Amino acid sequence: MRQGASPAQIQTVVDRVEELGFRAHLSQGEERTIIGIIGDERPVGIEPLELLEGVERVVPILQPFKLASRDFKPESTVVTLGKGKKGEVSIGGKAIVVMAGPCSIESREQLMETAWAVKESGARVLRGGAYKPRTSPYSFQGLGEKGLELLLEAGEIVGLPVITEVVSPSDVELVKRYSDCLQIGARNTQNFSLLQEIGRSGHPALLKRGMMMTIQELLMAAEYILSNRDYDVILCERGIRTFETATRFTLDINAVPVLKQLTHLPVIVDPTHSTGRAALVPPVSRAAIAAGADGLIVEVHPHPERALSDAPQQMKPEAFVVMMKELKAIAEAVGRTL
Repeated sequence: MRQGASPAQIQTVVDRVEELGFRAHLSQGEERTIIGIIGDERPVGIEPLELLEGVERVVPILQPFKLASRDFKPESTVVTLGKGKKGEVSIGGKAIVVMAGPCSIESREQLMETAWAVKESGARVLRGGAYKPRTSPYSFQGLGEKGLELLLEAGEIVGLPVITEVVSPSDVELVKRYSDCLQIGARNTQNFSLLQEIGRSGHPALLKRGMMMTIQELLMAAEYILSNRDYDVILCERGIRTFETATRFTLDINAVPVLKQLTHLPVIVDPTHSTGRAALVPPVSRAAIAAGADGLIVEVHPHPERALSDAPQQMKPEAFVVMMKELKAIAEAVGRTL
């Protein structure tokens, strides 16, 4: 739309788009509005829309991911977690946001000890797993709703928004009640029923890249959430499966600048799952921030040797403190804050 287009002119265009059988998605910036026209390809031409009052031009988006594309929204999206609550945090701006906490919520004592440790070290979001999809059916699967209750309590006490994984479409509304952000794990990135349900929830979501997923496939998965009118989506590079066995996965550091070019969505990195080794988390985290990541999601456990899941990759709080100091210097070097 032209700069200064009136609300009435914008609504007229939206109405006409919907009359043609498409869906209209508004992206309203400080200076102008972009109306995305979404739907199956149809024989009806959209060029006559340029004749409507207030329209500046009609631009086809060539990428298959329409709403996630920078062609649709040139300015970067900032996703806010915990809106209106103590500890509200924005991801995608100048500040780099670190999310930290245990892989699995095991007890109130374990979670509270970790929550205070990561908060005092500078983490801005508390993470913790209540539902744990595991490779083996005999491994610890999480505390379920009891874990969600503990996570909400810990977040409120220490003053941090919380994030946790949701694994089933039927659990979205339940997890939404307890969590400020819904995490979609690597094994569920192409669970399209789950993505659509999260999109319909309107809740902030963190979408991890699948272990054998291309960047385009990741963006198409994000499109499922966006197309259901949930625009608060954060992307996460967490390592992909390659022939290399020295680490748990191979962190695709290239994905960070590539995604920042292709999409307006915030991009963070998971150095924990990509390496699978706590000692490798700090150097990989430094590389991620230098490459342009908007944040990190890191696993921290007060006693990793007794952890019920993924013990080798969880950092001790004292190591996390040292890493956060190192990351602050990297952030300042690239013109950002931590």
